[in-house]
Amino acid sequence: MGKEYTLQEAIGLAIKTEKDSMDFYRRAASVARNERAKKVFDMLANEEVGHLKAFFDHYRGSEFGDMASYLSSPVDTKNPTYKKLEKAISEEMIEQGALELALIEEKECIGQYTQLAQGVVDPAVKALFERVVKETQVHYALIESEYAHIMGMVHESDQDTFVRE
Repeated sequence: MGKEYTLQEAIGLAIKTEKDSMDFYRRAASVARNERAKKVFDMLANEEVGHLKAFFDHYRGSEFGDMASYLSSPVDTKNPTYKKLEKAISEEMIEQGALELALIEEKECIGQYTQLAQGVVDPAVKALFERVVKETQVHYALIESEYAHIMGMVHESDQDTFVRE
């Protein structure tokens, strides 16, 4: 059985998760060689900032300081996903490795936020978690599509071309 969180603990966890995701995508964008992948990573980083702001609006704690300071705070280089990204970079698997990690992380966020939303009583915060779940599902689909493109797989927009009648 999962841990039960207070409302503020759940929001704090979401803030940390969104910051880690933003840092991950910014780092991936900074080293991506493929311009299309770079744009995807930049867009995802910017969307994570939007999520972070939405959670910050409901947070009553002080551990993160103000949002501007937290956004510019150093990357958590001990974060396991960030460490894996650095390994992918060193092995010259930048786009592929970053996209594979992003798929895993986004799927975990969907599960985590879905679970947190179920335990939240405040309707505004519950709606926020549910909205972020939907947006994260869109992220997952976008990353999956970009991964197929990077790997030279048939893109969903080309599938009709390859289907025999």
